[in-house]
Amino acid sequence: MASILLALIYLAFISLGLGNNDSMMGSAWPVMQAEMGVPLSYAGILTLIIAASTILSTLTSDRMTKRFGTSAVTVAGISLTAAALFGFSLSDSFLSLCFLALPYGIGAGAIDAALNNYIALYYSSRQMNWLHCFWGFGAAIGPYIMGYNLTSGYGWNGGYRTVALIQIAVVAALFASLPLWKRQKAALTGKTRLYKPMKLGKIVKIKGVKLVISAFFAYCALEGTAGLWATSYLVRQRGVAEETAAAYGSFFFLGITAGRFLSGFFANKIGNRNMVRLGITLAALGIAAIGVPIEANWLCQSGLVLTGIGCGPVFPSLIHATPDNFGKENSQAIVGVQMASAYTGATLMPPLFGFIANNASIGLYPLYLIIMAALMLLMTEKLNKTVSNSP
Repeated sequence: MASILLALIYLAFISLGLGNNDSMMGSAWPVMQAEMGVPLSYAGILTLIIAASTILSTLTSDRMTKRFGTSAVTVAGISLTAAALFGFSLSDSFLSLCFLALPYGIGAGAIDAALNNYIALYYSSRQMNWLHCFWGFGAAIGPYIMGYNLTSGYGWNGGYRTVALIQIAVVAALFASLPLWKRQKAALTGKTRLYKPMKLGKIVKIKGVKLVISAFFAYCALEGTAGLWATSYLVRQRGVAEETAAAYGSFFFLGITAGRFLSGFFANKIGNRNMVRLGITLAALGIAAIGVPIEANWLCQSGLVLTGIGCGPVFPSLIHATPDNFGKENSQAIVGVQMASAYTGATLMPPLFGFIANNASIGLYPLYLIIMAALMLLMTEKLNKTVSNSP
């Protein structure tokens, strides 16, 4: 039964990756904005709405999950994203997309926080790494689904409709699986006060929480900036052909997915802390290779792949360590703020580097990344000492 439930959770994360805003809208937006007659920059408005609603959703995940259970929150979350994506497929105005972005972000945040905590509580570090690997698999497929619909004459509406229908099928499968989630419901409906929802002010006062949310902020700042600006750095700073640069930009994300897949085979033996250390070390070596000032661009390009591989295990390992670091009774609340911090870093820090690149130099790209990696290492090592010394 546990293996069936795990397979369904993987399926839910694939569907979450499929509907990822960056991959789907990134592929479709040039066509969408032309048809709607809005500026190219309006994609940023939709991204901000989705990010803000996702952050709000993750911050309330503790209350929602402890009241209704992970199963109900997951089914409701995917139902919201499916409805929003289906609404996208019927939309013909930018304003309607803005309204639909709200339930999309709320649903995505609810799924993310609830399922990450569930895996952290009941499954191994291996399964956590593979869970995030499956998300990457879904995110990689999304643009191909959109591209097929665009080239086949179904338009961007057809791309969103296809993903929405896939998510509706996932909702049906998860709804049928509700009896399998009983053990988690029993754990979260205990009468002890420790299992009551926690307010944000109380959460951040827990020893080590500020350190871990800083680490998540730095990680997503690194990942988001590395992915968004890789192609521009290769073209502008290194003089790489645009087609080659675009390929290596995508290889960074493939590196993340590969890193998580490979990590699953030895994560249980190495442990979460050492997986984080190994990941940050590999990422730092990759960033160093990106910044080496030599004409051989293969080193810079390989550095992007290595940076992605290093990033791979960091996020899932930090998530999986949450119950051990802060206690099972606090894990859902803390996973929620961790996810909120992660989304905040991913939303704010890549545009900040764009501002720096525009006003100084895009050549600062590896320096910006290594600062984020150093901050991540500093925060995680301080966290390890803090939670080890806790009573």
